[in-house]
Amino acid sequence: MKNLGKSASLAVLAMGLATSAMAVEPFSRLSSFPIYENLPKGEEKTTETVAEIVASAMNGTMLVYTDSELEAIGKVDIFDPANPKAAGVIKVGGEPTSVSVNGNYAYVGVNTSKSYVKPSGHLVVVDLKSSKVIAKCDVAGQPDSVALSPNGKYLAIAIENERDEDLNEGVIPQAPAGHLASFTLDDKGMLSNCDAVSITDLTGLADIAPSDPEPEFVSINGLNQAVVTLQENNHIVVVDLETAKVVNHYSAGTSSLTGVDSTKDKSISLTESLQDLKREPDAVSWIDDNRFVTANEGDYEGGSRGFTVFSKTGAVLFDSGSQTERLAVSMGHYPEKRSHKKGTEPEGVTVGTFGEDNLVFVGLERANLIGVYHDVKTESGLNNRFDFVQGLPSGGVGPEGIVTIPSRGLVVIANEKDKAKDGFRSNITIYKQGSEGAQLPQIVSVDGPNGVPIGWGALSGLAANATDPSILYAVNDSFYSTADIFTLDVSASPARIVSSRRITKNGKPVENLDLEGITAAPDGSFWVASEGKPEKRESKILHVLPTGQVAKELSLPVELEGQMKKHGLEGITLSGDTLYIAVQRAWKDDPKGYAKIISHNLKTGSWGVNAYRLDAPESPAGGWVGLSEITSLGNGDLAIVERDNKGGPDAAIKRIYRVSVRHTAAAELGAKEVPVLKKTLIRDVLADLRQSNGWTPDKLEGLTVASDGTVYAVTDNDGVDDSTGETLFLNLGPINQVLANQ
Repeated sequence: MKNLGKSASLAVLAMGLATSAMAVEPFSRLSSFPIYENLPKGEEKTTETVAEIVASAMNGTMLVYTDSELEAIGKVDIFDPANPKAAGVIKVGGEPTSVSVNGNYAYVGVNTSKSYVKPSGHLVVVDLKSSKVIAKCDVAGQPDSVALSPNGKYLAIAIENERDEDLNEGVIPQAPAGHLASFTLDDKGMLSNCDAVSITDLTGLADIAPSDPEPEFVSINGLNQAVVTLQENNHIVVVDLETAKVVNHYSAGTSSLTGVDSTKDKSISLTESLQDLKREPDAVSWIDDNRFVTANEGDYEGGSRGFTVFSKTGAVLFDSGSQTERLAVSMGHYPEKRSHKKGTEPEGVTVGTFGEDNLVFVGLERANLIGVYHDVKTESGLNNRFDFVQGLPSGGVGPEGIVTIPSRGLVVIANEKDKAKDGFRSNITIYKQGSEGAQLPQIVSVDGPNGVPIGWGALSGLAANATDPSILYAVNDSFYSTADIFTLDVSASPARIVSSRRITKNGKPVENLDLEGITAAPDGSFWVASEGKPEKRESKILHVLPTGQVAKELSLPVELEGQMKKHGLEGITLSGDTLYIAVQRAWKDDPKGYAKIISHNLKTGSWGVNAYRLDAPESPAGGWVGLSEITSLGNGDLAIVERDNKGGPDAAIKRIYRVSVRHTAAAELGAKEVPVLKKTLIRDVLADLRQSNGWTPDKLEGLTVASDGTVYAVTDNDGVDDSTGETLFLNLGPINQVLANQ
């Protein structure tokens, strides 16, 4: 099938603007609801939870989500969407796979399979007012997606009867075959044929494993036609629900991509091409009665990393190409560790009409992003244009379900991944059209000289330009194999990464660096600090020319390097002729609860050390407290970023302290007594971080003061690896106001 779509300009993507003649009003984030808050009484907070598929109920004032871990559906009260409240869970007698809602009833697909060869399941009807299961109907197999017709007359369930991925390397066919199950609803919303589900046979249709169709997702249009994706079969089927007959079917086809990263090498490089990728669509949603959109996640043989708009007759009307990949790169959400597999992995998709704007929302599972696209109405009516509107951070890890509530201007995202030990939890994130909530993203990259967005992530330090208040610099840490200095333009919102320079030596990129700090010298050069790690890398302080070439390399004296433990250099700043370097946590020779501030005089070459007393952990989840940045305030005053390693509601310490080295001289190395710097709190940044109305990040990593006195801070997104992927870039205001808060 011919690809008729055209990628939007990444300069436009980076600025977060719509390309339509009439711009669509953007969405702002109102809130985030951790699913563990809905755990039954007596359950431990660390109990694993899931929010997979989400639906709206009670005129958009209630959310209903599936939680396979609890074998229940959960309810969340969003009468005030800025303050969602737990409303309890309802057990459904198995693993809920999907949910649709009509009036007071929730229709839930429940998997009860004991094995792959004997799949089983049922559909339950739940009265949301009484929180009771009032009907249970067999569906003759293992249900996946559930869809309700717009007129409330039909209910369709994709019966996947999924394959065993450990059998024959997961290759299909693997009996038994899947099918489409459907029910007719009466005027009260009850299933008329509960005892005799209608079965639509889908075998013999696909070119790939025709004997083993595996329906993945279903959506129903206003004509009571169901579109069904057969993901593993790379096929699409349209079924008339009135007759339960197949009325059309066709291959989902292939797509070829240019300007993508298909190599897992810890470096973002949109320079590769992929040919003839099977789309293998997952979620599907009707746009109108004649068109639908698929999220092409892929399975074991494909995935075209984007979305496609089809007519129900089988024509490809639009294909996003590499747009979603470039969006993720621009927003710092690109999952480099998935480059060799399916990249951003578009999995969820839904459509909503907001005012006169028909919008498509595409969930990028591995990038933790939702791409918003405008179904543009052209004068001729013949062109199918889907213009980029906005990228929405999903607020969690693994966005799966998306539901729109246009009557309230809301978009709701369910994030399914939950790992308490890794610092992130399953949650539901709510956006609203307009400026009422937090406006995101806060930092993006623009297109570089090669015409693709500058790859970035894991920002770990900030520095200011000596004369231009609109220019800052940042570095990335060792999540990436390359060490880069990024130039930021902070004159607009969001802030923009406008260029990058790679740190090189003798014309080659310097390897095995873990940059955690940067400071800019008056002559335009930089000093950067690379964190050491015993038996892996040596601590280094590099003097880098404006070109990115290393001019000088300093190693820590053996008296210091030999004392290092797991956590090393975390920030660097230049005050006069002296470099000051913050060490994150205690080393072997430090008293418990203290960390080092190392100093190095560039003129004399001497080294010194001061002690810094760390705050005790205050998070209810425990953890540790350490330093992550040091910044000169002038006149011998230094700002220190001190933080704990907890995020979300458990975050407690994200603070900026001031210390003075004017009257507390550093001790020589090896001295028995090391002077302790007196610290004064000047800003608790926790409140600033929470203004994003999302999952509070644990890593407040960068801080600097621009040449006009404006204070900026940035968080480290861990390269979207077991993290939400969000980078918060904060303007904390003029330094005199920040200092006035102490």
